[in-house]
Amino acid sequence: MELRQVNNGPIVENAVAEIDSPFDDVFVEEVVAEEVILEDVEIEDAKISANQFIHANTIPITPEKLKSGCIIPVFSKDNESTISHTEFIEITNEVTYQFFKGMEMLKPSVRVSHSIKGRTPEAMGKPAKELIESEKTLYFERMAFVIELPGITETVSGNSLSLTVGGVRAYNHENLYNRKSEERFKVFVGFKNRVCTNLCIFTDGAYREIRARTLHELGLGIYNLLSDFEPQRQLQMLRNFSNYQLTEQQFAHLLGKARMYQHVPIKYRKDLQPFPISDTQVGIVAKEYYQDEAFSRNENGSIDLWRLYNLFTGANKSSYIDTFLDRGAECFSYTNFLTKQIDAGSRSWYLGNGIFS
Repeated sequence: MELRQVNNGPIVENAVAEIDSPFDDVFVEEVVAEEVILEDVEIEDAKISANQFIHANTIPITPEKLKSGCIIPVFSKDNESTISHTEFIEITNEVTYQFFKGMEMLKPSVRVSHSIKGRTPEAMGKPAKELIESEKTLYFERMAFVIELPGITETVSGNSLSLTVGGVRAYNHENLYNRKSEERFKVFVGFKNRVCTNLCIFTDGAYREIRARTLHELGLGIYNLLSDFEPQRQLQMLRNFSNYQLTEQQFAHLLGKARMYQHVPIKYRKDLQPFPISDTQVGIVAKEYYQDEAFSRNENGSIDLWRLYNLFTGANKSSYIDTFLDRGAECFSYTNFLTKQIDAGSRSWYLGNGIFS
């Protein structure tokens, strides 16, 4: 398989042999994009992936603004450039297009946080209010993006899910004070719930940290991630969540133990399934248990695990960018853990019928 050059950078060429797509058995709408959404195509009027996939401390930004308005950090000891946010988005967009040839792709939706501001030498000593735009410099320490493929859809518990590819980059995880070395990129392929824009991020073969020094290595890692993803298996696990119910008492017990989890002595906590979200987010789950229009409790107070999972992923939108994907994947692992606990009928610290599990 051959991928075209991105932004005049290295080419991912013949990276992986042609294989059968794991998405052949997933329902594909008869939709073909009239124009390919690539970085070198006019895409101002293209449909954009929903940008409400994360909220906390982030702002939306267009790929064009990110490319033209931000400087690129370097490794200080050798002045070698990092792989920029823009290059990360573009290589992901290119590899995704090549993998899903002929499918409609929405324009990447990008959110950023933690702006790092500076100024040019000419502006030294100048009051901030007198700075002109050409004297200011800016880059964002953290960035997240998603690319939605609306032609690849499935329905789970009455909710339409569309395939989504995305990633996170956080410069605070890099040692920029040293020489150039492998850089870290978190990439996922999963499904976005169209009802609420929650992301379904899986842990098994669908989300990984890629370490790369070049765009070639990064593109290869992204392609391998897409190749390893098993959509039917993951969708079946999501559908299975709706087959399990928690009573109001079990739900209340779970949230109480979730608050206790961080304070459990380490010698006991190591035997517990990690709880995926923060104390503040547990409060959001409790609130939405009563108020969420799509995923609130049943009239008798019970809630199935599909709804609970979406309360978790909805609360996760308030995470910072650099913890967002990890927590999203952990929400899936934790909900799947609950199904196994119920199936086994085993003692469960979280559900109230055991001391430690």
